[in-house]
Amino acid sequence: MPTLKQALALYDYVLPKERIALTPASPRDSARLVTYDRKTGEKTWTTFRTLPKFLPENAVLVLNETKVIPAQLCLKRSSGGMVEILSIGTKEGNIIAFANRKLWEAEFLTLKGKLGFTVSGTSGKYWLLTPSFPLTTLQKIFERFGNAPLPPYLRHSPLSRALRKRAYQTIIAKNPGSIAAPTASLHFTERLLKSLQREGITIARVTLHVHLGTFSPLTEDQWKNGLLHKEHYEIDARNKRLLENAKKAGRPIIAVGTTVARTLESAANGRGKLHPVKGSTRLFIREGYRFCFVDGLITNFHVPRSSLLMLVGAFMGREELLKLYAESIEKKLRFFSFGDAMLIL
Repeated sequence: MPTLKQALALYDYVLPKERIALTPASPRDSARLVTYDRKTGEKTWTTFRTLPKFLPENAVLVLNETKVIPAQLCLKRSSGGMVEILSIGTKEGNIIAFANRKLWEAEFLTLKGKLGFTVSGTSGKYWLLTPSFPLTTLQKIFERFGNAPLPPYLRHSPLSRALRKRAYQTIIAKNPGSIAAPTASLHFTERLLKSLQREGITIARVTLHVHLGTFSPLTEDQWKNGLLHKEHYEIDARNKRLLENAKKAGRPIIAVGTTVARTLESAANGRGKLHPVKGSTRLFIREGYRFCFVDGLITNFHVPRSSLLMLVGAFMGREELLKLYAESIEKKLRFFSFGDAMLIL
């Protein structure tokens, strides 16, 4: 087994800055799409709205219903300066948050001069903030004052904060809990969903809440132990039955995004069943992994040296993946969260 350093080098590639998409396609389904057949190596260059033409007959398309929480707040320090915090959860009456600057224990922070937070300590590499208001109102505060926590490579996006909040949310977002969007689903429109259903494609839905770790570099411990950061998922009873019956009938299961792939593979027992329907996963899908539930994958173009790139490499082969990335760069496709997509069958 290669070392982490060796493995990262195998999943490295050079991307010109101009290939990073800073705004989404408009309309969303006008994004470009490359299809890849794992058996034949055949590729097609098209647009996302033509997706129904390329899906197998009787396929089941599985989407992630997670909703991005606008959990990034800009707070004022008692010194008069500002600090950005990103909430990643709560614990025993405190908010667990990442801060873009060092904080001090017992420091008092305010939001719009109305709401207060006291820095009460640390939790690993995160800060604990005790709010001056009930935690039950936190979601409303995020919706009113919060910003969408965009990935680092989108810091220079020309979109206004209001437009970012709208653009970085899928049209099927339902269950709040993510700090990042399941970006493969950003390409879907109501028009495209209706077109898929007319073609006999069944839509199934699961939820996996994306954690901050999705942007973090891989660590030595993760590489050695084969476990990633923890993310919570849920598959309700109706979708569980739908997916199990489809698998039993031999219908192709197409995961929309790496989040859905991790959800299904984490819940699968290897015999076409899914259990438990609610849990958490640290599944690290990398070369050598054998997929037992997912038959196809729709995914965006991922950053170099990342666990997401390794997952796609495990599904279609690393060398084929990097060749396809190189060709996509040459053809001027747009990369990362607001970029174009791949369909791998």
